[in-house]
Amino acid sequence: MQYQNSLAFAQQQDKEDQLAKYRNQFLIPKDKNGNDWLYFTGNSLGLQPKSTKEYINQELEDWANLGVEGHFEAKTPWLHYHESLNKKMAKIVGAKPIEVGVMNTLTTNLHLLMVSFYRPTKTKYKIVIESDAFPSDRYAVESQLKFHGFSKDDVIEWKPRKGEELLRIEDLETIVDKQGEEIALLLIGGLNYYTGQYLDLKRIAEIGHSKKCVVGIDLAHGAGNIQPNLHDSNIDFAAWCTYKYLNSGPGSLSAIFVHEKHAKNKDLPRFAGWWNHNKETRFNMRMPFDVMDGAEGWQLSNPPILSMAAIKASLEMFDEVGMEVLREKSEKLTGYFEFLIQEIGSDDIKIITPKNPKERGCQLSIQVKNADKSLHKKLTENHIITDWREPDVIRCAPTPLYNTFEDVYRMVSILKDLL
Repeated sequence: MQYQNSLAFAQQQDKEDQLAKYRNQFLIPKDKNGNDWLYFTGNSLGLQPKSTKEYINQELEDWANLGVEGHFEAKTPWLHYHESLNKKMAKIVGAKPIEVGVMNTLTTNLHLLMVSFYRPTKTKYKIVIESDAFPSDRYAVESQLKFHGFSKDDVIEWKPRKGEELLRIEDLETIVDKQGEEIALLLIGGLNYYTGQYLDLKRIAEIGHSKKCVVGIDLAHGAGNIQPNLHDSNIDFAAWCTYKYLNSGPGSLSAIFVHEKHAKNKDLPRFAGWWNHNKETRFNMRMPFDVMDGAEGWQLSNPPILSMAAIKASLEMFDEVGMEVLREKSEKLTGYFEFLIQEIGSDDIKIITPKNPKERGCQLSIQVKNADKSLHKKLTENHIITDWREPDVIRCAPTPLYNTFEDVYRMVSILKDLL
């Protein structure tokens, strides 16, 4: 696509955009004069679909009118509410319905999955993470090591090379080749929160499995953003939140993936609860624990319906649009953003996110020379919502469901003036 640095070009792209109508299905924050803010932080908290209130109100009405009978008589019976979410979520991440479950929150799910899949021995116990993993992943991994009697020194870091920002897959291969006999688990952020780099999940799985290591992925910044094709990647497990690109509201539920090859393994150690017990005998209160097949075998408690209603509102939209169409627009929109940043021609900024659209999602991480947080503050004062990450990066995510080419053009024009 041949981009042009003009407002007319951006507006023409928006006229031709088949997803343009979806912007009007979201609530866009506004300034005191009623003008839309330029919102580029779907990578941190997605905007609220206008339909969310309707979906939550439906559950409030069913609760008011039906009480406990809502489990069976609600418009969407609460007993099975999560099942429809699992099917739609599976399509988003490229999985089979049996492999996906919406439940708990992200770090909780990572711990529950590590109960099953991090099974250290005296000789094979180390965990590989990327050196700039999201802090909660590092905390979770270090606490798992400590719980099993090991040390945080038993974390192996996959690092960029000196003077580089991005990870090289061949360096992970070297780590596993040399230390694989000691490595029990690879827990990798599939799309790095800081650089926006999208890693080759299938290759990571091949590398880990070559030394009989378990492979898990944190997909918090990937779900609803890229197409990870989790089943075909052959990773063992994954987890992600739903409040970023999946627009389910602050602190909303997480989701998990457990590969089909583990679906019927009832010998996997795990924590047990009422809701991962066989649903056919669940209400016969004196039955011994009988774990369910698939990802639902990790769902401990009955689902929080009000939170799931918000997820349902968003997933209905994703199901209608399809990830292929979303990715097509995302690549064009982020490509235009990249083009305009480069057009500024300033030595003070550079993009550290990969240039190849297949190696990134919609986020661009803009590194600002000799920066402090003042530039980010100035953007906010100009009603542009971006995300600052220490020491010197502004993360911006033009999200295809509600951001426009004109949004991108206006944002970069203001950034240029500020620089």
